Amino acid sequence: MLLKYKNFFSILGLWIFFGSIIGFIVGSATTFLLEVNDFLGDEVRLKRDWLIYFLPLGGALIGYVYMNYGKVFLNNTVNDTAELNNLVIDSVHGKKEVPKRMGGIVYFGTFITVLFGGSTGREGAAIQMGGSVAAAVNKFFKINKLDRKTLLMSGISAGFGSAFGAPITGAVFGMEMTAIGKLKLAAFVPCLTASFVGHYVTTAAWGHEHETFIIQSVPEGSMIAFMKVILLAVLFSLVSVSYCQLRHGIQNISEKLFNKNHIKRAFVGGLIVVGLTLVVGSQDYNGRGLQMLEQSFQEDVPPFAFLAKLVFTAVTLGSGFVGGEALPLFFIGATLGNALHAFVDLPLSFLAALGLISVFCAGANTPLAAFLLAMEMFDGKGLEFFFVACLVSYLFSGHHGLWPSQKIYGLKGRLYRIPPGKTLEIVEKTKKSNGWSRR
Repeated sequence: MLLKYKNFFSILGLWIFFGSIIGFIVGSATTFLLEVNDFLGDEVRLKRDWLIYFLPLGGALIGYVYMNYGKVFLNNTVNDTAELNNLVIDSVHGKKEVPKRMGGIVYFGTFITVLFGGSTGREGAAIQMGGSVAAAVNKFFKINKLDRKTLLMSGISAGFGSAFGAPITGAVFGMEMTAIGKLKLAAFVPCLTASFVGHYVTTAAWGHEHETFIIQSVPEGSMIAFMKVILLAVLFSLVSVSYCQLRHGIQNISEKLFNKNHIKRAFVGGLIVVGLTLVVGSQDYNGRGLQMLEQSFQEDVPPFAFLAKLVFTAVTLGSGFVGGEALPLFFIGATLGNALHAFVDLPLSFLAALGLISVFCAGANTPLAAFLLAMEMFDGKGLEFFFVACLVSYLFSGHHGLWPSQKIYGLKGRLYRIPPGKTLEIVEKTKKSNGWSRR
């Protein structure tokens, strides 16, 4: 009996130890990411509108780096860092490995994208840095194959938790992101440790302050209110699916058109974003868009802001620029909820919050993490509404999502008659080759 307890505490101690190391490094690196992005986006780009004209050249530079330094041959497999979050997911599934250089490359690409006005977010860089740090820890301590996957998930948790100031969400996100409908609870301890350590390193040790979004009022829990929330969640999920399809469609077309030449893809994509910016007549939809995102919780914003951001982001990331997709999805959902305030009798800030969470949930296919994000981000307000919205948006997003490498299990697989373990990419290709109707 004593031997069993000794073994239990030794393993528990190792998970806490490794999770703490990963959390500390990733939290520090994420703080650097956030601070530099704030400086480049708020202090440099917004005060120099002419920087947008250098976006095509910035894209060509990013493409050059990925083409010449992004591919690493490990264990008889070519690991392309240009696959971004999909490479991290494939590494958790044991198909590929995350190169140590991935974190540095994605940070460079994110900074260039933000500086010159590409529409992007930040959690992608944080997650990939988390995967890169976890891979380095795996190699340094010579972790066995099964435990390597667990530490990779803790790297994801540390990146997400520290990037958004949501440690509970980060812990669950690391376990939920890679497999739709299958929560890998074996990684609970290191994921929880890494996420909380990363969060407190970012906020307490380095003093970074995250954005705050406040719900002014929540509707009373009536049957009519719940029906409105359900219908809205369906609409938000369809908008999220539209973004995912457009973003992946642009990527597939640009890769075929330019024979996977990242330099040409990003250069042309940059030209298109510059053209869109001139057509719109403002730079509200370039960069991270935090100002309008925060405004959507307080007052009316342009009614088609969500659509503009959707197109700007799909072109930016689909053509080879680098960055996260959570912030753009937050923007799309919140501004769409804001626009619907003119037609739906619900509080404006509540509609913005509902759209933010629902669009993110549908794109990421992480209903538990999305619900927890709502609880942490909005101080637990509207708990029952967000719970329903997350489930509905998750189910109605079907076999679509931000990351084609996600595997499908559980309820969603049964609903859409998908064999367990198939990735979104395989399902989408099969659907097209068989001529399935869109579900």
